Amino acid sequence: MASAATAAVAVLRRTSASRHFLVPSFTASLCNQIVSLSLEGKNNDLTTNTTNNAVNKMYMSSFARRGGGRGGGGRGGGEGGVPRHFNPRLRTHAVSVVHGNYDDYNNDDDETYEDAFPLLPEAAGDLYEENEVLHFEEDELELDRDAREALAKEEELQVLRKKWMENAKPPKRFQKLDNLGRSYARGSRKTSSARVWIEPGMGLVSVNKRDFVEFFHNPADRDHILGPFVATETCGLFDVYATVQGGGTTGQAGAIRLGIARALQNFNPDYRPPMKRLGFMTRDPRKVERKKIGLKKARKAPQWVRR
Repeated sequence: MASAATAAVAVLRRTSASRHFLVPSFTASLCNQIVSLSLEGKNNDLTTNTTNNAVNKMYMSSFARRGGGRGGGGRGGGEGGVPRHFNPRLRTHAVSVVHGNYDDYNNDDDETYEDAFPLLPEAAGDLYEENEVLHFEEDELELDRDAREALAKEEELQVLRKKWMENAKPPKRFQKLDNLGRSYARGSRKTSSARVWIEPGMGLVSVNKRDFVEFFHNPADRDHILGPFVATETCGLFDVYATVQGGGTTGQAGAIRLGIARALQNFNPDYRPPMKRLGFMTRDPRKVERKKIGLKKARKAPQWVRR
């Protein structure tokens, strides 16, 4: 019993410096009483009960002397008051330090062993492994789903990319000739429209059954008509038969030129690139702008007078 009392004294002295436990003066008096009781006790049970009673009595009397809170007697304090900032989980009774009296964990507010460890280590390990397997399977399923979605999107992109590539390719062009071996095309500019036939020949050009030199008196209009032959380097290799109507000489010359360029393309698709670069394959969209009300012409305004 002397060894138990000595151990209790050592524990109390070691914890006396803590601000959360007993004050030094109370610890010293309590240690002296424990030693005296342990030396005078005749059996272990009597000594244990006496020691516990003494600890509880001295601890509660210490709280009564100190009062509540820091410095005692302050707000929430006074003689016999509760400490300031009272914690409901704080122990208000002395901790039993006598050997063999530690099985009271079910009677205080701390978590029990069953709450802390609801399952045996083996069972807990098995449950943990099962949970890990379930989580792993869920992760695998999620990864598979993401992979399938990504693969489907990639396949859609491949199909669209293939379609874009097909649409980006220039259309295949073939030679188009009639029964007489002629190539036919239509052209227009402003309000004029022309129908053109070309065939291999000596370079004769007739417009409305007249030689184009007689039909177009302006040399610029003649040069305008011969532009596609110059671009394709085929001057004097084709005979041209054209019919034109509507508009003036400039519009008629532009319509015939567009018809000749398209007819050359139908005769040989290889003639298209040089004419395309020079703009002979593009229809001129310009037209005469209409006259506006209040103006003399499309944009010409009458002279403005202040007064």
